[in-house]
Amino acid sequence: MKKPAAEFIGTFALVFFGCGAAVITGMGKGPTAIDVLGIAFAFGLAIVAMAYGIGPVSGCHVNPAVSLGFLVAGRMTTGEFISYAIAQVLGAIAGAAVLYLILSGKASGWDGGLAQNGWGPGAFGEYNLISAFLFEAIGTFLFLVCILGVTQNCNPVHIHGLAGLAIGLTLTAIHIVGINVTGVSVNPARSLGPALIGAASHPGALAQLWLFIVAPCIGAAGAGMLFGAGGLLNADEI
Repeated sequence: MKKPAAEFIGTFALVFFGCGAAVITGMGKGPTAIDVLGIAFAFGLAIVAMAYGIGPVSGCHVNPAVSLGFLVAGRMTTGEFISYAIAQVLGAIAGAAVLYLILSGKASGWDGGLAQNGWGPGAFGEYNLISAFLFEAIGTFLFLVCILGVTQNCNPVHIHGLAGLAIGLTLTAIHIVGINVTGVSVNPARSLGPALIGAASHPGALAQLWLFIVAPCIGAAGAGMLFGAGGLLNADEI
């Protein structure tokens, strides 16, 4: 159970730090506002921290789409994928639940927001479904290109233990570009946790959840194919 336990903790940390930065400090004015760059780095640094904390145990996927990419690339079994995905979803739900409890203690009140993802009128930059789908699929694809690339055995970044830093900075860049589009998911578990825990006050996020499952999985599977046996980007076979 070491690997699923590590994935639970890692995904919990990602939601707690990333979504927590968005809803506790977030965007706006005042001494505590961190805006887009702060939120983007909160997600990225959470990945860096967990990559070095739990990476030696589970590889620090903390994302069902990442695990799917590894499955398609032939780097994990179906059984491992299922156990990872379950642990990741439970970790995200737990992270969102703890944030809910913390935010419920705010004296001035709180609107129930948990950094849920979404698109359309009233959501972030009010981009439409097509824009949201394209961003999530392409963003996840590029994220997996980085992850699967830097974790190849022949990659100097992997050899020298710098893969976690490269992956975290890539996630930061994705958030800088995409926060105004969907709030950035590229991770079905990250979207499911806040949408489920915050469903009472933000039911729209739960209704739109399908996109943040389907689009990242398509992007991840596409990247996985490029790194599988005989794949175009499989450097270990050169």
